[in-house]
Amino acid sequence: MTFLIRTAGSGDEEAIYRLLYGLAEYEKLLGRFFVTREAVIRDYLCDNPLIRCELACEDDRAIGIATWFWTYAGFAAQRGMYLEDLFVMPGVRGRGYGKALMAHLAATARASGAIRIDWNVLDWNQPSLDFYESLGAKRHEGGYYYRLDGEAMKKLCG
Repeated sequence: MTFLIRTAGSGDEEAIYRLLYGLAEYEKLLGRFFVTREAVIRDYLCDNPLIRCELACEDDRAIGIATWFWTYAGFAAQRGMYLEDLFVMPGVRGRGYGKALMAHLAATARASGAIRIDWNVLDWNQPSLDFYESLGAKRHEGGYYYRLDGEAMKKLCG
């Protein structure tokens, strides 16, 4: 059995879609899942992607995914990384693939001069909270996560 982490590329549309669908299903968010294969090609696999994608592969089969993008830490005046999605298929969990994806992202961030990786976790997702804390991640205190969307965003725009 061979394992590798690689950057997603042309031809990975179905694997990306399948893994993101699996994550939405796991998080009980299928009602908010609007990803299509066309959106994957447009946003993940174009020449200047809006979001980056790393795949964990076991014997050439994608079994895990990490999607991320660069941010900027204004007060620190340095680059950061934001982890949007991390998912490993349930049948292969416990083999170190999630940790390998996180280590890969940390190395990518460090090599590019990023000072941190940020992400959000659903408050009910204790297995993920435990996993991230086992890596040494700390829950950020001193702020709340906010979102402006839908009608509120429309109203604010005028």
